[in-house]
Amino acid sequence: MKIAIPRERRDGETRVAASPETVKKLSGLGAEIVVESGAGLASATTDKAFEEAGASIASDAASALAGAEVVLKVQRPLADELPLLEKGMHLICVLDPYRTADEMPALAASGATAFAMDLMPRITRAQSMDVLSSQANLAGYKSVLDACEQYTGCFPMMTTAAGTIHPAKVLVMGAGVAGLQAIATARRLGAIVMATDVRPAAKEQVMSLGAKFVAVEDEEFKQAESAGGYAKEMSAEYQKKQAALIAETIAKMDIVITTAQIPGRPAPRLVSAEMVRSMKPGSVLVDLAVETGGNVEGSAVGQVVDQDGVYIVGHRNVPGRMASVASQLYARNLFNFLALFLDKEKGLQIDWEDDVVTGTLVTKDGGIVHERVRDLAPEAEPAPTPAGEPETVQAQPAEASESGSESAAPAPAAEAVAEEEPSEGVIVESVAFSEREAASGSALKSLAAAAEATAAAVRSTGSGAPLPSDGSLAAAALATAAAVASETASAPEAEAEPEFQSPEANIAVSSASDKLADDTADVEADETPPPPPGPEADTLRAQSAREQIALEEGNDDGGAETTKEPQS
Repeated sequence: MKIAIPRERRDGETRVAASPETVKKLSGLGAEIVVESGAGLASATTDKAFEEAGASIASDAASALAGAEVVLKVQRPLADELPLLEKGMHLICVLDPYRTADEMPALAASGATAFAMDLMPRITRAQSMDVLSSQANLAGYKSVLDACEQYTGCFPMMTTAAGTIHPAKVLVMGAGVAGLQAIATARRLGAIVMATDVRPAAKEQVMSLGAKFVAVEDEEFKQAESAGGYAKEMSAEYQKKQAALIAETIAKMDIVITTAQIPGRPAPRLVSAEMVRSMKPGSVLVDLAVETGGNVEGSAVGQVVDQDGVYIVGHRNVPGRMASVASQLYARNLFNFLALFLDKEKGLQIDWEDDVVTGTLVTKDGGIVHERVRDLAPEAEPAPTPAGEPETVQAQPAEASESGSESAAPAPAAEAVAEEEPSEGVIVESVAFSEREAASGSALKSLAAAAEATAAAVRSTGSGAPLPSDGSLAAAALATAAAVASETASAPEAEAEPEFQSPEANIAVSSASDKLADDTADVEADETPPPPPGPEADTLRAQSAREQIALEEGNDDGGAETTKEPQS
């Protein structure tokens, strides 16, 4: 199997999708590695280093990609690179498909199977593949160094014979991966650090790094985090109080670093022009979200703006400003992803049902298969059904029954994703949503509703309520009993998922984690769900259904009645 690593051609991209370390590992799995000449020069990796690791060097991109089964890149291909992709190739890179959905139909038309590493689900086994976290960690570190370079003062306090120099005051807005690394770096340099975030859990992470947490900590704030760990939308009243507190804090700061980004949407505006004007001359703001709209009013992509003596830093591709180490981490993310499906004897063996695959797969067989990306690209056609695979039929809404009840349609996947999206002030490295889980949950809800309706009808027999004589109740009872038995028999035993350790927690090593675990255990103890239905419950349901059928058949034969009570 041939794996190709072409040179990155987007402006300002200095990283490469492989390192000598990963080339050696991939070669050990039986792959042939071909690197385009000069691909690693911007990240201080020479062609000779790749050759010594076991790779072959191609003179140009066309030669590198010819006959390749897998193509590893950092950024999505440019329009003039698409003709180099062949049908059946597996492209693995950062696609940013929510913001570039208009480019996805052309990518799908190339016939390539494309995986977006930036859509990696946030599950335990995928942490080593999370490119957004690995790159955001470097961005947080570099943002402090960029601020230090622009700042005319110094970070630590110095006591000299000529007098004392006061330490710099730093505010970090957003305590995600980048924000926590910025806090840790600024603290190492001796600054006084404060941080803000709308998630209550971030407070302990911030304080564990020696920084002061700034927020309006009222009752609404304490309930501001969803079950998925994301921030909830705050009320207008809370946002007004928080904005007033932040404005007051920013006026006292020497350096402000903003890190808030939301996948698929423009970055939230955190610092207004009025707040910038309130800062003293010589202060510095570093906007890590400048490429997605910017957190700071007045920031510009790739520029350092002088706003009345206050410097607004908006560097492009901040991880790429540390190209060597950024490439090493990114290459390891790619290797960990690809190694899941590489067999030394059989080659590439992809499990299309794997959560890691379903979460990152964007195009396949000439179409866009990722539901949310397809919704954002209205001109894209759904992928054709591959030969030999059963065609998926779209379920139609159930018609109302004679009793007037109607089956509830499953909620759209896009709405479910929107509920999990964080609000302003939080840096988000990835958003994962399993359509299969949503479909399964909707099916179980419909099944439970049908079972409850049948049970209610059977119970009504004891109160003398009339029953329909057309056999519909009997059919419903049989269908419900059979479906319940089938669900119980076919459902695989769920494996216990290891506790997810977020990248933020890996940076903020906090002793408060034990307390959080105790609080969670108390809540779970108070909300212990009832045990799932077992074989005995299924037997009772089937027996009740059979008795009800006998009752209806008796009514059809001239209204004969039975004196046997239905078994509950």
